[in-house]
Amino acid sequence: MSKQKDKEQRMSEKKRVKFKQLQEKIGIFFLDEKLLIQAFTHSSYVNEHRKRPHEDNERLEFLGDAVLELTVSQYLFRHFPNMTEGELTKLRAAIVCEPSLVKFANDLSFGQLVLLGKGEEITGGRMRPSLLADVFEAFIGALYLDQGIDAVIRFLEQTIFPKINEGAFSHVMDYKSQLQELVQRDGSGVIEYAILQEKGPAHNKEFVSRVSLNGEELGVGAGRSKKEAEQKAAQMALQKLKTPKQE
Repeated sequence: MSKQKDKEQRMSEKKRVKFKQLQEKIGIFFLDEKLLIQAFTHSSYVNEHRKRPHEDNERLEFLGDAVLELTVSQYLFRHFPNMTEGELTKLRAAIVCEPSLVKFANDLSFGQLVLLGKGEEITGGRMRPSLLADVFEAFIGALYLDQGIDAVIRFLEQTIFPKINEGAFSHVMDYKSQLQELVQRDGSGVIEYAILQEKGPAHNKEFVSRVSLNGEELGVGAGRSKKEAEQKAAQMALQKLKTPKQE
């Protein structure tokens, strides 16, 4: 029994070190570390450790899902004033869908921290997309309970919001339409696109596009197709046109 206890103590210490390293990495320190650990506790682990009190992350996942939708919705509402309700809904869905959540979790190496039962571990549960997406949502729920909505927003400002601005979800964002709508509304003039450069072999071409308003360059973008390059240029133009309004 003493050997088993020693083993459990070593495992527990190892676990605490890993969670400490995570908090240092993201610059967020939980007031109640039990919430953090619960966010990474899978139901299979709880089932195998019934003698010791453990709670799985399913309730935190439920809460985190709602908090994530709210905070992402708020960000999109404020930063994309020219988007329609339908466009905002489509973009939010792309951000909070399972593949995106899995990528966010992998970027932070969340999979390494999940507490799993032996059976789940053997069958590769640690890399299962649904499990990783659930853990990310549970983490958001835990952070919300521990420190409130502002802490969640600060975390998302590090992890998700920059990706939105960098165009990670540009496949569902029509920047060209937004730019056209903005220019028409303001009566600013005529928008024109031009391909400045084509480079690379036929199977791996890169295009560089410029967008101008009344002959004045507003943005330049690069992409694997002319359409993508124009979208990136339009995205830069939108940022440029909106900046004075924010000052």
